[in-house]
Amino acid sequence: MRLLRSFLDRIAPYFEKGQKLQKLYPLYEVIDSFFYTSKEVTTGACHVRDNIEFKRMMSTVLVALVPCVVMAMYNTGLQANMAMEELAGSAAAEFTPEAAGKVTGWRGAVVAVLGLGHDPASILDNMVYGALYFLPVYIVCFVVGVLWEILFAVVRKHDVNEGFFVTALLFPLTLPANIPLWQVALGITFGVVVAKEIFGGTGRNWLNPALAARAFLFFAYPQQISGDWTVWTAGNWSAWVGDWTKVDGFSGATPLATAVEGGWQGVTSQFYFVEAFWGRIPGCMGETSVLACLIGVAVLLFAGIASWRIMLSMLIGALALATLFYFNSEGSAYKMTSLPPQWHIVLGGFAFGLVFMATDPVTAAMTNVGQFIYGAFIGAVVILVRVVNPGYPEGTMLAILLGNAFAPLIDYYVVRANIRRRALRHA
Repeated sequence: MRLLRSFLDRIAPYFEKGQKLQKLYPLYEVIDSFFYTSKEVTTGACHVRDNIEFKRMMSTVLVALVPCVVMAMYNTGLQANMAMEELAGSAAAEFTPEAAGKVTGWRGAVVAVLGLGHDPASILDNMVYGALYFLPVYIVCFVVGVLWEILFAVVRKHDVNEGFFVTALLFPLTLPANIPLWQVALGITFGVVVAKEIFGGTGRNWLNPALAARAFLFFAYPQQISGDWTVWTAGNWSAWVGDWTKVDGFSGATPLATAVEGGWQGVTSQFYFVEAFWGRIPGCMGETSVLACLIGVAVLLFAGIASWRIMLSMLIGALALATLFYFNSEGSAYKMTSLPPQWHIVLGGFAFGLVFMATDPVTAAMTNVGQFIYGAFIGAVVILVRVVNPGYPEGTMLAILLGNAFAPLIDYYVVRANIRRRALRHA
């Protein structure tokens, strides 16, 4: 690290004002601030509330996301290897190692070079194979997003904000493993440019950039994001010839789509609650594990980063409405009403959205009372969309974006109510 520090100090003068590379100072600054703290210090009197600042806040969120990243790689590899094992069993005579190499492509070649296999019982096999799907998505998202951030920083002559590092990790975790990389680039471009930078950058955006990017892809390319309520598992099975290769890829109904079609009985016939809690079910890469999200909750609450009011109220709002539907499910035309409230928490992206998306300090409500209203509103809308709108069985993404849109209005009326109450007290 001393060599890096020495190198950065040596090239720093070239980026100072009046030098040839002054326009690229934001690029130098983002590298320097990523590895080291700022050299600028306060010389006069100042008021310090605590030692937290934006860089430490974003770093804490990144640490909290690590369990979700680990589960994203593990579960992606697990679902892929389970699919291969099932296919091998159904076509044992044709599914040779050479044929397996054809459907796994370059990823399978990498696995073979490393001396690994496709055993679903092997944590290492699952992690490595899943990483070969997750990492390209993350790298494309990071590189394209940083280029946009640097471009806007150069034009506006300000530093690159560390908030993007969180967005660059959140967005890939909400995507399916087989999404085309050009769509990843297009989605993060929309999230950074349209949802954030045109409003002034981090701190001024009114929509969560990662969710806005995913919403853009959902409406622009719904077939790749959700398809016919199915989720991709792994493997280019359409390259085969046979009765079991009529699908375009190896896909299956998501747990939520299963609930729409068959209610609680349909879900429990295919998935176990414990497996859903651990995250060993089909879904987007980083959204399936409630356990990983709980670890993230512990980190964020211990560091005082995320709002417990939003988390608690969103959870209560969802459970309350889901319970109401559940106890009035008899004779209902919507089979989703038969789903017990606790199942809503472990299916789809509810837990991930509750912990990392709804609590975004920029786009969420700011007042204490407003945060309770904001969280409860999002939780209720999630269940409402899931239960009475069978055409879109998820709901978390749109509910949080709707909450983002209403957050300023919620805060406005909370502040106005406080002013009126104070005026009456002193009248």
